Amino acid sequence: MNSDLVQRRARLTPEQRNRLAQRLSGSGATTRAASAIPRRNSSTLPLVSYAQQRHWFLWQLEPLSTAYHLSGALSLTGRLDIEALRSSFDALVMRHESLRTVFRANDQGMAEQIIAAEQKLDIPLVDLCGLPATQRTVCAHEEVKRINATPFDLTQGPLLRVVLIKIAPEEHLLVVVMHHIITDDWSKRIIIDEFATHYRACVQGQALSLPALPIQYADYAVWQRNWLEAGEKDRQLAYWRAQLGDDHPVLQLPTDHPRPSTASYRAARFSFVLPAPLVAGLQRQAQRQGATLFMALLAGFQALLQRYTGLDDIRVGVPIANRHRIEVESIIGFFVNTQVLRNRIDSRAPLKVLLDQAREAALGAQTHQDLPFEQLVEALQPERNLNQNPLFQVMYNHLREDHRPLENLPGITLGGYEVDEQTAQFELTLDTTERPDGQVGALFSYAAELFEAATIERLGAHYLHLLQQLAEHPERILGDIDILSGEEKAQLKAWGVNEQRYANAE
Repeated sequence: MNSDLVQRRARLTPEQRNRLAQRLSGSGATTRAASAIPRRNSSTLPLVSYAQQRHWFLWQLEPLSTAYHLSGALSLTGRLDIEALRSSFDALVMRHESLRTVFRANDQGMAEQIIAAEQKLDIPLVDLCGLPATQRTVCAHEEVKRINATPFDLTQGPLLRVVLIKIAPEEHLLVVVMHHIITDDWSKRIIIDEFATHYRACVQGQALSLPALPIQYADYAVWQRNWLEAGEKDRQLAYWRAQLGDDHPVLQLPTDHPRPSTASYRAARFSFVLPAPLVAGLQRQAQRQGATLFMALLAGFQALLQRYTGLDDIRVGVPIANRHRIEVESIIGFFVNTQVLRNRIDSRAPLKVLLDQAREAALGAQTHQDLPFEQLVEALQPERNLNQNPLFQVMYNHLREDHRPLENLPGITLGGYEVDEQTAQFELTLDTTERPDGQVGALFSYAAELFEAATIERLGAHYLHLLQQLAEHPERILGDIDILSGEEKAQLKAWGVNEQRYANAE
């Protein structure tokens, strides 16, 4: 969803981002991304941003929920300087106000950010070396799950949790967990980059070279409220009212098990791959229609949802980084926004029409991306229900894989370590990631209480089939496409079901 420019900026190192900012400043650039956000008046406590306001409300409803934990881990192989590691995280906490922020309600009931002037981070060391070698990996995995599953208290903090797990004398896991109210996925790469920079300088006895941050997250939160209330909110809201209308249908996928009265789901996952020839075909068709690969993948997903539900009004939540202002690119904080992309689908229309509609919706959303999702919900007032998300019920996120390898530290080899989120925020989420080899990795995250694994596996196969049709036969009518496999047809025949009616049901 983000422009190529924004994603390319994201892959720069902190030093490269600083040089870019200096060049833009020196060239007299007048884009709205240049020096638009002032520092706040520090004499009063800043209110939270609109995104933080919603998370404060959700936390008050469910203070023990872990649905909004953002987690990550690195394997560290080699001779680790633990004191340098602790010093590096202390420097990170001092550099970024978000990492030393907690929250409270003021006398008017509004949430405020309480920012500590300084804060030392406690980094426990969990030593598993006393266990038999065969048990350590399993115990480390369980320890990571425990660390991730421990709730945060937003009023007490810290909202950054770092734990070092020692598996062997020269083998460690570094586990980092944060509450979403102070961070986002973009921020995770900033943490890795700056931790590495601090650690490298510390063990080599060098002076730290990171540039000063132009603003902090609380400055952005104050500016955002003032800017939107000065008229920008009304301008952008007018677009979204026209785009989404007054009725907000609920997308209810057929499930294997009944929906509970309250949505609190365990996350399960199914991954699959879009092969390079299919991806190349989708890119060619997208280019013919003035679209992007993201838009083609979105159109295919919306077509899939239409075929499964029979609805002609399909709405999908799509996260955007919201980092198009240069001041915020190097700041740890909760900037990500969510947009609702609507596609009104006529099942008698050809697939290429769905792609045209997805393109127009995406382009319109991109030029109206500053309205916080929370403000959109407040303005549109959709019917609220504890077992469903407002305005959309499924999420789609498309990424380009960060091709930068993890830079090894002095005496240390860094490696990735997958930390599975344990709670599903939505009934169904599709993540697609462009890979250097031309393939696209796809991942369905879903509510384990609602869907069986076999159902989601079939969903993936049907998605691939619809994408193949879009790439090779864009003139085909959506409702005429038979999405069932031979095995599924045989099963339906054994059950005595008319597979043609099932395959083409509206």
